This record gives sequence, structure tokens and C-alpha cells, in this order.
Amino acid sequence: MPAANRKFLPFVIYALIVFCPSAEAQQPKTTARIGFLGATSSSVEAARIEAFRDGLRELGYVEGKNTVIEWRWAEGKLERLPMLATELVRLNVDVIVAGGSTSTGAAKKATNKIPIVTAQVNDPVGSGLVASLARPGGNLTGLSTLVPEISGKRLEILKEVLPKLSRVVVLGDSTAPGNAQSLKETELAAKPFDIQIHYQDIVGPKHIETSFGEAAKGRGDAILLLGAPVLISQRTQITNLATKNQVPVIYPQKEYVDVGGLMSYGVSIVDLYRRSATYVDKILKGGNPGEIPVEQPTKFEFIINLKTAKQIGLIVPPNVLARADRVIK
Repeated sequence: MPAANRKFLPFVIYALIVFCPSAEAQQPKTTARIGFLGATSSSVEAARIEAFRDGLRELGYVEGKNTVIEWRWAEGKLERLPMLATELVRLNVDVIVAGGSTSTGAAKKATNKIPIVTAQVNDPVGSGLVASLARPGGNLTGLSTLVPEISGKRLEILKEVLPKLSRVVVLGDSTAPGNAQSLKETELAAKPFDIQIHYQDIVGPKHIETSFGEAAKGRGDAILLLGAPVLISQRTQITNLATKNQVPVIYPQKEYVDVGGLMSYGVSIVDLYRRSATYVDKILKGGNPGEIPVEQPTKFEFIINLKTAKQIGLIVPPNVLARADRVIK
């Protein structure tokens, strides 16, 4: 090669490096498109949604920058969920996040192709949503709230607070997935304590006031509330009725205690929503939902509201207070 050409060659290489855009720079920026399906509303689930956003931000997904979230809320009208799920499918989002058992079922019926992450589902195997926790199969994975002994633990707490407890009214929604299993577990747990269980079905807001009125008239010494969208949506009404009727109630989630409920023991739903962001991340990076194990809860919360206890004339034993994760004074 002539000397002049040898001198010119390094300059050409330098020019190519400096002035030519890299292959990476030439690639279009990708935006993650996430669909979110909720049975209630953004106001009801504000703390959970913020936790979900926090989880995404920690993994580098920022809404409005490199991430678009299509929010769909049924506003407590569960019959709207299939239509809203279909909307998300038509938008061809990269992944659908379902905010509960009912919305998860609606998403699963709407698509068997788009990956689905459930932020919380009561009994994914028993509900037929996944083949197993270890290997879900299909297009769905996420987080389960199923803990077999949790209903018994709530009953045990009630018994400690009310040593003479002999009758408990269980309020739930028979249309909510997992409700039957939770009731069965509660009945089994009641036998060693010799506690009578009276179940009342609440399938709509109109049944709530009647149910509390009946409980206050002597059907139960206390109330144990099961998880359901119709109940969490009406949590302020429920806690107000409990105080008005002077009935001790143990709730499944802390959101009830935050608005005046007596006490709650259950899975940290906020923690599950934050954790669900890691599932979204795995799927957006190419993970197969059918091969990503469903995670069971590891964090639980026991919260007591002493203000409410005082209002209904209840003294919470010191040994019970000592075990609480948080006490509202």
C-alpha cells in the first residue's frame, strides 16, 4: 500500500467513528405499553397504584417517558370488565396487569396471547387461571394472596380480643373468586374455638346496611369480612356502619382501618402491587409468563385502630396490641 494511502486510512476510520451514528443510536426508541385493568377505581386503589408506579420507576420504566399505561377502571361495575379487557386487547398492549381476581378472570377470557400479570389473585390454581404455581402455563402469571391459614388467624385474633366470642357473622361476596374457599377455611378454624359461623352474602352495595343491621341485632358478637371488590369499594360506608352499630369487625386489608375500621390482618396488597412491576419487567424483557412461577405472599400486616376501639367501647388486650405492626391512636 502506498505511504499516502497508509496515512489517509486512520483518518477515514476516525471519521467513520466520529461522524457516523452508531447502530444503537439509529434504532428507534422503544416504549413499553402496559394495560391496567381494575375492578374498582383509581381513587380506591390510589396507594396500590402508586406502589406499582414506584416499582416500575425502580426498574427504569417512567410513565410519560419510556412507558405508556392504558388505565381501565370498572368503577365497581363488574359487568364492565369484559368490555374493558377487550379494549386493552384491541390496543395490542405488551402486557396486561390485572388488579384482582375478578379483573384477572376477565383479562384471561379476553386473550390467550397477550401476557397477563395479576397483581393479586386469591386462588389462581383453584380458579383455573393457572395450571400450577411453579409452572403456570398459558399467558398468565403474577402474585397470589392465597394463604390457607389466614382466615383462621383472623378468627384467632377476634377470640383474643373478645374472649367470650361465640358467634361470628362472615360477610362476603359469593361471586368473588376464592370466596367459597375462604368461608370453608373460616368454618374449619371456628370448630376448635366452638364458634358458630353465620354467613351473609353481599353481592351489591344495597345489601351492606341490612347485613350490618342484622349482625347488630344479635346474629353475631363480631364480624369477619372477606375480600371482594364490592366491599373494598364501599369501605367507608362499612366502617361507619360498624361504628354506628357498635360491632367489632376484623378486615382483610389495611385500607379499611385507614378510614376508621377497628383492625385488619392480611397480606400487604400494596407490597404485591410493587412486586408486580418485577413481573412486568421480566415479560417486557422476553420472559414467558407460562414459565414464570406465581409468587405467594410473604409480608403480612396486623393493624389496630384504638380510636375506633374507644368509640365502640372495646378494650384491646395488651398482648394483642404488642403484636400489631401498627397502632392508630
